[in-house]
Amino acid sequence: MTGTAVKRLKQKKPATATRPRAKKVYTFEIALLSGPVTRDFARKNRTISRTIEAQGGRTLADLHDAIFDAFDRYEEHLYEFQFGGKRPMDPEARRYGPPAAMFDPFGENDGSADAERTTLDSLGLAIGDVFGYWFDFGDDWWHQVRVIAIAEGAQRTGPLRVTHRVGDSPPQYAEPDE
Repeated sequence: MTGTAVKRLKQKKPATATRPRAKKVYTFEIALLSGPVTRDFARKNRTISRTIEAQGGRTLADLHDAIFDAFDRYEEHLYEFQFGGKRPMDPEARRYGPPAAMFDPFGENDGSADAERTTLDSLGLAIGDVFGYWFDFGDDWWHQVRVIAIAEGAQRTGPLRVTHRVGDSPPQYAEPDE
């Protein structure tokens, strides 16, 4: 075959229509389990939760940002998502956090994965799955995240959004005289 014939064969490949890949949209219920809330606040807000909708191409870091905003926090701290553990800080749990939290003080990888690179779709989530979210490694705000719905084939883009709120947001820092 001549070079011209090879060019013609390459050009005659059938055109394939490319459709945008359908994305999943996850609905999460994030319940506050514990943190430095006052007794008075806890008495008035027995249940504190937020429902957040997120497209599957979003990362765990994006989910952290949405939770941070949904609970009206204003000062950033380290955070971590924990999957597969039976309790908070379970050494068997898969852990995901920001790059700054992935290494111990001795410079060794502590087994965490990068939340900024881990998409929701990559986690293989199913309805009913539950995982932990820990915010502020000093004040220890513990949350339970539950997958309550997954919409297949959704094309919605844009920011993560809060679709439901239960209870008031606790102050990020409790007042000392309360």
